[in-house]
Amino acid sequence: MDASELGRWTRFAAKGGIGKCTALQDCIAEHAEDLMFMKDDEITVLMQIPGQPDLYLGYCEGVVGHFRGDAVRFHGRLKKPVLTKRQSAVS
Repeated sequence: MDASELGRWTRFAAKGGIGKCTALQDCIAEHAEDLMFMKDDEITVLMQIPGQPDLYLGYCEGVVGHFRGDAVRFHGRLKKPVLTKRQSAVS
């Protein structure tokens, strides 16, 4: 993940992402794209990974990465993400 993409996800996490969850167990990152967290950490959910029904992108302790849904307890239903494109000013 490049720095500009990481910055976008971090700003989205600061706005609450699409929901929150709490870790049910410690999760040690096995790959560079994995999110590491400890039991009871709060994770901001950024998106569900397309084509992977139980894999999510999340933000915890300043880090963005993938995590499994069975390792967390979601705080209610996740919001549906709204994708918008920036419009150029037309004169």
